[in-house]
Amino acid sequence: MSKTILVTGATSGFGKAIATKFAAAGWRCIITGRRKDKLEALADELAASYKTEVRGLVFDVQDKAQVFAEMKNLPVEWSIIDVLVNNAGLALGRDSFDEASLDDWDTMIDTNVKGLLYMSKAVLPGMVSRKKGHIINIGSTAGKEVYLNGNAYCASKHAVDAISKAQRMDLLPYKIKVTAIHPGAAETEFSTVRFKGDQQKADAVYEGYEPLHAEDIADTVFYCANLPEHVCINDLVITCTAQANSFYTHKS
Repeated sequence: MSKTILVTGATSGFGKAIATKFAAAGWRCIITGRRKDKLEALADELAASYKTEVRGLVFDVQDKAQVFAEMKNLPVEWSIIDVLVNNAGLALGRDSFDEASLDDWDTMIDTNVKGLLYMSKAVLPGMVSRKKGHIINIGSTAGKEVYLNGNAYCASKHAVDAISKAQRMDLLPYKIKVTAIHPGAAETEFSTVRFKGDQQKADAVYEGYEPLHAEDIADTVFYCANLPEHVCINDLVITCTAQANSFYTHKS
């Protein structure tokens, strides 16, 4: 029987690329997202292109009750989840601490931190009972160092880093793998969302160098998920060649 992966935030960017990568390899895919039309279109595309089973779940990871309801109501044949990829997340704004929006802060913390906690908690019982599974958390280089006007976003990704380390320790008795992958600059919808639709500002982020692509992160997730049972990559920072960390990028 094919293995099953659950990918949150699958309608674009890393999530879409990850779901596509695993579907192409014959994995059964549970994909989640808030945008019903995009999620259904992706589910149909993956099923048709790769002849694998795909189940789309439309919900927001911020909604605790809905997260647990959706996981509890999975049909038996979909209930064995081998890999959970906590990908859903976002950045909003690049304002200084004193000028930042409280609503932006709430959205980032509710999605990047609480959403990851909810999804992990909802999926874990099955992994614990089987003493097998893999949680892959998508963090950021912003979770390794704080940069100017990053405030709450950096804080949320530092939390992802800490939660991943805590999960790895607490879940050791159950032989559950935990991997945190921290990408640097990647050309997805990330900056468009961060700058709230200002495409000129979003495009400027990636000028003068070749950033990561969503497929690069999908390849990395796929590699980590397909290692031998006794091997676990705990923590991985990945940037494009032109970027050293959150501070230093060489632009031509």
